[in-house]
Amino acid sequence: MKKNIKSFDLEDLKEELKSIGEKPFRAEQIFKWLFVEKVKEFEEMTNISKELRQKLEENYDICNFQIERKLVSKDGTIKYLFNIDGINNVETVLMKYKYGYSVCVSCQIGCKMGCKFCASTGIPFVRSLTPGEIVEQILAIEQDTGNRVSNVVFMGIGEPMDNFENIMKTIAILNNPKGFAIGARHMSVSTSGVVPRIYEFADRNAQSTLAISLHSPNNETRSSMMPVNKAYPIEELMKACKYYMEKTNRRISFEYALSKGYNDSIEDAEKLSQLFHKTLGHLNLVHVNLIPINKIENGAYDQSSIESIMKFRDYLNSKGITATIRRELGSDIEAACGQLRRKNLKTEEAN
Repeated sequence: MKKNIKSFDLEDLKEELKSIGEKPFRAEQIFKWLFVEKVKEFEEMTNISKELRQKLEENYDICNFQIERKLVSKDGTIKYLFNIDGINNVETVLMKYKYGYSVCVSCQIGCKMGCKFCASTGIPFVRSLTPGEIVEQILAIEQDTGNRVSNVVFMGIGEPMDNFENIMKTIAILNNPKGFAIGARHMSVSTSGVVPRIYEFADRNAQSTLAISLHSPNNETRSSMMPVNKAYPIEELMKACKYYMEKTNRRISFEYALSKGYNDSIEDAEKLSQLFHKTLGHLNLVHVNLIPINKIENGAYDQSSIESIMKFRDYLNSKGITATIRRELGSDIEAACGQLRRKNLKTEEAN
């Protein structure tokens, strides 16, 4: 089986070329063709020999995704459904902000985590995506729109920490100045709370932002929303977060999706504040990202009122905890937080 050439960072690509009898300096040329020029065929690499192009064709796949569906939101957000291997699909979202374009990538086909507020829960898990398949989501969007992506969030379908090594390799590929040149601090990796990988992420010192899906300050409520909490309860999660903060001196973004009458009361905010004060201490490195929970098909949770969300935010801020309300993008095309689910529908535009 041919290897996906987009799965190699620059150093690994040099080793690959040596394995087929080629000089490793050619790797920089190929890397540029793939990630700067964004070619779709080896034949387009005009400054390398025909013989090398033939070797590449024989040994490697250049991995081009097909767009099966493209939805455009009234706020400009675009959601793509990509066919990645002729059989399986993933969804990816492009969002426009004042600072540039951000892409939310998927890292798995399906998800094992079973979070009750997430539409991806209804997708059977198939496999993890390779680095090349994650990178190709960004390349395909840049090719389609002509816009350069400046920020990447690993928050689409799948649990990034369940695909840890491939995520780390993807970050290395995206961060390389000879390719995408996306700063590590312009990438965010989200997790539902896979504690061992949080420690490893800290030890790797990847410089990318860590985002924790928290959603409740107590184990009973969180376990009902997120089964992962039964394996890694809040006490263990907070220990890992404290380790990360002390090891890296970097901020953690705690994602908190508010559901009406479930986890959005002032009492919940008080318990959340007490949790951070008691277990973390480094409040200057705590950021709470409040998210109006999005209604999903057959979902049990309703969105909190804006009044409740603002009171929740104001309470946390009054206790020295930075809290902001996430600007929701793409909800009219089911592209907002928790709504990705790999539907296979015809291409259309939402007006």
